[in-house]
Amino acid sequence: MASCPYLNSSMVLSKPKQPAVSFPPLDFLNSQHLSSSSSSSASPISSVRCRSRHTNHRHSLVRASMDKPRKHLKIMISGAPASGKGTQCELITSKYDLVHIAAGDLLRAEIAAGSENGKRAKEYMEKGQLVPDEIVVMMVKDRLSQPDSAEKGWLLDGYPRSSSQATALQAFGFKPDLFILLEVPEEILVDRVVGRRLDPVTGRIYHLTYSPPENEEIAARLTQRFDDTEEKVKLRLQTHNQNVESVLSLFEDITVKVDGSLSKEVVFAKIDSALSNLIEQNILGMAAT
Repeated sequence: MASCPYLNSSMVLSKPKQPAVSFPPLDFLNSQHLSSSSSSSASPISSVRCRSRHTNHRHSLVRASMDKPRKHLKIMISGAPASGKGTQCELITSKYDLVHIAAGDLLRAEIAAGSENGKRAKEYMEKGQLVPDEIVVMMVKDRLSQPDSAEKGWLLDGYPRSSSQATALQAFGFKPDLFILLEVPEEILVDRVVGRRLDPVTGRIYHLTYSPPENEEIAARLTQRFDDTEEKVKLRLQTHNQNVESVLSLFEDITVKVDGSLSKEVVFAKIDSALSNLIEQNILGMAAT
């Protein structure tokens, strides 16, 4: 998500101390999920065949859903600056077809559209003031209420960033099925940020070490964001660290923590596994009712 300087500084997350919640493997052979139409006099072989057909049906149901996994998932994802959150959001929305919602993008779009919330936000911005939380919360709430979010499910990117924002969203009935937190050591985050460069022509982000520009022409026009310095990123991380625990305290029972220092493919594999398990649990829950 692109940085938005007008978002309240309380809207930054940090590394939590609570242990991650792990998702146990599902037992498709649990007796409560097996049924048989055979009578008590049926042979053992008939009973086994019936159970086998029923179990195979369960597997088919799961596989069918995983081929088209759009069961109204409600996901929040958080991470410090340069934790790789933007990349993972692209991968998640690409596979699971969720509506990607980022507070900073919403703020800019509402202002451009001249909506009531956008007009209110613009007044604060023109005075050089921070946009109050309640305005941004209403923007997020309105976007989550749109038909496409209800139909396809949503991925809320980097929001909420304070316990008050999380509580406000819950009061409107918006609570995630899963809260994903990307954890990356500070020294790696600083290295990622300081080496980051922007191509003003294409908008593409490069890194001088890990993702250098393709040629000298591109390299010559790259720019560095004014706050992508070691001193300033450490201040941003400090703010992040001061606020995330209050958010996680509301979602600790549904939080999955992922090591964001690994390759983007490995990070996504772990997130994908958690989302797949969540879908499987939902399917079995629906089948049991």
